[in-house]
Formats: sequence, structure tokens, C-alpha cells
Amino acid sequence: MTLCKFRIIFTFMDITLFKDLERLNQTGNFSQAAEINNVSQPAFSRRIKSLEAWVGVTLVDRSRQPVRLTVAGSQMLEAGLQACARIEAERSQILESQSLPDRYVVTFGAQHSIGWRFFPAWLQALEESYGPILSRLRADDLPNCLRDLKRGHVDFVVAYLGTDPNASDHVEVKAFDAVPIGRDRLIPVCKPTSDGSPLFDFEGNASGVPLLRFGDAAPIGRHVDGLLASRNLVVRLKTVYENSMTGALRIRARDGAGVAWLPESLVAPDLSTGLLVRTGQPDWTVELEIKLLRNKTGSNRLTRSIWSFLEVRQSVSLLSQD
Repeated sequence: MTLCKFRIIFTFMDITLFKDLERLNQTGNFSQAAEINNVSQPAFSRRIKSLEAWVGVTLVDRSRQPVRLTVAGSQMLEAGLQACARIEAERSQILESQSLPDRYVVTFGAQHSIGWRFFPAWLQALEESYGPILSRLRADDLPNCLRDLKRGHVDFVVAYLGTDPNASDHVEVKAFDAVPIGRDRLIPVCKPTSDGSPLFDFEGNASGVPLLRFGDAAPIGRHVDGLLASRNLVVRLKTVYENSMTGALRIRARDGAGVAWLPESLVAPDLSTGLLVRTGQPDWTVELEIKLLRNKTGSNRLTRSIWSFLEVRQSVSLLSQD
């Protein structure tokens, strides 16, 4: 009987439970969160417990008042809200495209870290200069994005690439057309101490500094590995956590679990509010290009028009630099 109930929860998990978890995170109190959501406190508690049962771990630390999310709870909340936002955006796009059947929906694929902050700002700037377009975003690991581009499941892919044209990531995207659309860099960050200094630093001969590392599914991590090797930092670091999603590394870094090399665009709000600080030497950074990729054989009139617009803008930008 218990197994049967578990299967029902797993199969029909209500994604709005993440909104409940967000409300609890904001208030720190089950009764207040339940009142805001216009449900009884016992019903609200059952909803949170059902989410914990689905995930399989405790998401809320109830031993203190106000209650707070566990590390796993913070990680699931961020992932869940991203999923809810994507589902809601897809629904809006579908409804809009159905009402305008003659309008093509341009599909972008992007790495999670790009989709979180860079892409929305870039798309808004594109629409302000090119004109409004119907679009949707698929956030995934880069290998999956490139696979979808090759198969024609997305029109464009937005990708981080290193500045070395001979690096492996450039080889992987060689089959596609590419145009630069931005720049970013990976910087070492960690939680600050009470006086604002880095919780983990590299002064003297410090060793065993905990590293929050990109998993092997994230090609962006290769650039960090190259930096660590070139600066002889490998022997001074100890990997304590791996994940291919920058959002997960960001949460761990903010929680004080270690040092992570993360996109500056992603952690800029955390740096400005003091949730994270830079650590290490100023030149321990990895410069990145952000490029838009396309599979020329799968293009159509609209995507070719967008591509031509970006190519012309890039050419004008290069001429202005000369």
C-alpha cells in the first residue's frame, strides 16, 4: 500500500508545490505561508511533506524558528522555479502561436548558466533592434543542445566558448555557423565571513581548499581545469562537490561549502549584495566568448533574416573598432 502511494506522488507531482516552498522560504513560517496561500496550515504542511516525499530528502529545517530551507531545499527551489517559469513560458508561447498560426516560433537552446541571466537580456536587446519575435528557450547541457541543433529540434544554440580557437569546445561546434553575441568570464567566488573577507582564501601555502567543480557533462568546466593546471592550483584544492548546473554550484557556494568558478554575469547580483565575494588572485579568471550557433541546413526565412541581421551588426562592430 505504501509503495502504491509513493508511485502516485511520483507520477502526479504538482509543480505548484514549488510555489508553496517559495512562499515558505519567504515567510519562514508555515502558518503565515498557509494564510497567504489561502489554505489551512495542516493542508499546507501536507503539501510541503508531499514535495519532500517526491524528492526523497528533507527540504525544510523545522528545528528552528523561523524555519529555513536545507541546502537541498534551496537547490530544489531554484530548479523548481526555473522549471515552472519554463513551463509557463512554453504555455504562453503555444497559446500565442496558436492564435497566430502564420507566425514561426524561434527555438533557442542554451546552457543553463546562459539561460538564467544572459539570454533574457540579450533577447530583449535583439528584439529592440531587430523587432519582436516569438521564441522559446530550451535550457540543457551543451552536448544535448548541440545534438538538438544537429537534429533540427532547435533553430539556434547560445554557447560559452573559450577564447582559444584550438580548444576542444571549438572543435565540437566546428560543424555549425557561429557569430559572437557577447562575452563573460568565470571568476572564483565563495561565501564571505562576517567582516566581508573570503571564507576561503589562498594566502600562503593554504591547501585542501574545498572546490565546487563542474561535472564532466559541462564542457565549461574544462576551461577551469586548464586554469587550475596552469596555475598549479590542483594540489591546493580538494573537490567536495560536482554538478553540471551552475545554479547548483552557486547555491553551494552561497551556503559556504567551497570555492566555485562561476560566470560573472550569473553571480553579479550576489557580489553586489554580499552573498558572495571574489577570492584568489585577480587574474584567476577564464575569459569566455558567447556565440550563437546555427545549423545552416535547417534554416528558414525568418532564422536566416535574424542571422543576417546579427552578422551585419557584428561586421559594423568590428569596423568601428578598427
